[in-house]
Amino acid sequence: MAALVLTSPQSLKELVGKEIGVTEWFRVTQGRIAQFAEATEDRQWIHVDRARASKESPYGVTIAHGFLTLSLMSHLMSTTVQIQGGVRLAVNYGLNRVRFPAAVRADSRIRARVALQALQELSDSVEATYAVTMESEGSDKPACVAEWIVRYYL
Repeated sequence: MAALVLTSPQSLKELVGKEIGVTEWFRVTQGRIAQFAEATEDRQWIHVDRARASKESPYGVTIAHGFLTLSLMSHLMSTTVQIQGGVRLAVNYGLNRVRFPAAVRADSRIRARVALQALQELSDSVEATYAVTMESEGSDKPACVAEWIVRYYL
């Protein structure tokens, strides 16, 4: 799906309470999981030891870190909505209600379903609260659900 292109952050007003879009599928490889493990010093065997995971893990394979799945939200969001003008700086302001209901198996694919929950105009910015559901291909449960707050500084 092509990104929704908006002329300004104020253009988001029309989208409050609506789904903005669903991203293309994105493969989460074992290589990416290993890189994340190194970057975060989180080398728990369920993420990096394929042989042990195949024997001892309830998933039968290694799985992505929940925080890796969460961190991919930014990339996936950039393919969903783009604001062309009126933004000096966009920042990740924070998250609410983050949960990881299902694991992301190594070498599987995820995508994000994005809706705009709320929009607040501040003196120097526009604050958007997105409801993001990270879906894992073939899973009945989402891999991650979160409310993500982005501030668009004018």
